[in-house]
Amino acid sequence: MASQVEPKLSLPALTAMVVGSMVGAGIFSLPRNFARATGPVGAIIAWCIAGIGMYALARVFQALAQRRPELDAGVFAYARAGFGDYAGFLSAFGYWMAGCFGNVSYWVLIKSTLGAFVPAFGDGNTATAIAVSSVGIWLFHFVMLRGVKQATMINTIVTVAKVIPIIVFIGILIVLFRADMFHANFWESGDALSTGLFSQVRATMLVTVFVFVGIEGASVYSRYARQRSHVGAATLYGFAAVLCLLVMVTLLPYATLPRADIAVMRQPSMAAVLGALLGPFGTVFIGAGLIISILGAYLAWSLICAEVLFAAARMGTMPRIFAKQNERQLPVAAICLTSTVVQLFVISTYWSTDAFSLMINLTSSMALIPYFLVAAFGIKAARHDIEQGGEQHSVLRREYFIAAFATLYTAFLLFAGGAKFLMMSAMLYAPGTVLFILARRERRVPVFIRTEWIIFAVAVCGAIAALVGLITGAIVI
Repeated sequence: MASQVEPKLSLPALTAMVVGSMVGAGIFSLPRNFARATGPVGAIIAWCIAGIGMYALARVFQALAQRRPELDAGVFAYARAGFGDYAGFLSAFGYWMAGCFGNVSYWVLIKSTLGAFVPAFGDGNTATAIAVSSVGIWLFHFVMLRGVKQATMINTIVTVAKVIPIIVFIGILIVLFRADMFHANFWESGDALSTGLFSQVRATMLVTVFVFVGIEGASVYSRYARQRSHVGAATLYGFAAVLCLLVMVTLLPYATLPRADIAVMRQPSMAAVLGALLGPFGTVFIGAGLIISILGAYLAWSLICAEVLFAAARMGTMPRIFAKQNERQLPVAAICLTSTVVQLFVISTYWSTDAFSLMINLTSSMALIPYFLVAAFGIKAARHDIEQGGEQHSVLRREYFIAAFATLYTAFLLFAGGAKFLMMSAMLYAPGTVLFILARRERRVPVFIRTEWIIFAVAVCGAIAALVGLITGAIVI
């Protein structure tokens, strides 16, 4: 019966899931986020690092989709297969929380955008703004309950609609390109930025992670793919398309306005850039595109979050309630928990001073450990296949080195993000382990093996250190 109602997604639909999950609030905030940290030189270096690193990660997802087709909901399943149940739980929980934080950032930016036109929304954290956002959260909740096929159809349409304003923005800035302005920003004195080039590039790394989160969208939905080969192809097609958009949105503003002016613009800075060049029309045009973009990304990410909870529960790593499905084969409890957590964090923005930046950094930090585990499993899987022998030895060795590079890249991102956000991530991982404990009790098996006790102890120590830092003021959010 399940096979009669389970939808199958085509290559364009899977590609739209990848693009839709990556192109959200992040791309509209790139001009200011980069201009505050660096100029064109640092931006070019940062995108070279991020592009090569994320390409390697995309290739790992592609290889695993082809060589491990039995592993569905990729991010969680790969970590579990490679490093055990608790690692799988940490990956699933971290990835799910990253999606929730990302969705909160969407509502924060939407409210900030509307606040420029509707005084009642203020900077996006007024009671009115939160009430309107809450209505939106639950409207999307009921859209998702209508089924994956309907939701992904809406996502495909919205993905096309939201890319159009970004392409128009790029086209306008190409027409207005000033070589002298780009040259001035390119050779701007280092004193204006007060930090060295390495520090400038490092400061952009969590931003690049945020805009690339979602690259695994097709892998997460691998069980719905019409053909297994479409999963890897959709990942690479989506990555290439989004990378081109990200680089141009970041670099072209440097050719139209001084870096210092871009660095102090109101978010969404894409709208502010076009507003400075074209007047109010530019602000309204990009603002409308942003709202469409965010709503599409919100839908895609809510679906992905629920799918990860469902897959983890189905394999016994999360409480079994999240594996229950209704007559439409939808994990209702997983969808409900996702919407509820997003609702709670949206309410918390009422007391936040810079909620958008905080949510960007938390989204990136929570996603890094799952990405690191996927890349590390790519090494393990390639090495296993090499040891088994076969005619594709050279191909496997190439996959091994690509996975090794992706692992080093994600490890560098953990370093670049800094201890502050690693400790804050531990504040979520440690108490979140209660879900893992409940799942293990349901199965009547020991909670941890010896190495897992060590990992849990590290998470608890990190959580305590973060809590002490917040209380004493050593950690400022």
